[in-house]
Amino acid sequence: MEWQDNILTSDTRIRELLRETKRIAVLGIKPESHSSQPAFYVSKYMQSSGFEIVPVPVYYPEVTEILGEKVYRDLRKVPGEIDMVNVFRRGVDIPKHVEEILEAKPKSVWVQSGIRNDAAAEVWAKAGIKVVQDLCLMVEHRALR
Repeated sequence: MEWQDNILTSDTRIRELLRETKRIAVLGIKPESHSSQPAFYVSKYMQSSGFEIVPVPVYYPEVTEILGEKVYRDLRKVPGEIDMVNVFRRGVDIPKHVEEILEAKPKSVWVQSGIRNDAAAEVWAKAGIKVVQDLCLMVEHRALR
């Protein structure tokens, strides 16, 4: 299998990925005080659709809980398996998370709509992690379920 096979672009492969996903760590999630921002409401939607959300905010050091779940400051500190890391970071900020994501060993990385970093995607794909870029998790979940 070529590493490029881990870069998912077709509806069929993305639908399959969503079906296999139960637990989503959200890197860059925003707290309830920012409920109008996608980095909050996409996670809220996914939680209400039955997914377990693990909040991993980058800012908001005072926040200890988001969506009723304990906040983690580093993906490597999240106990248990992570099915997906949903990334709400600007493309230029993604490189600083590449190693952290690799070490957390998620089954997939979903980089939100409007964001892509092909170099990071290649590193993850070569490590056997499935990658989706520049698509909204909420929009795709609604469209493909």
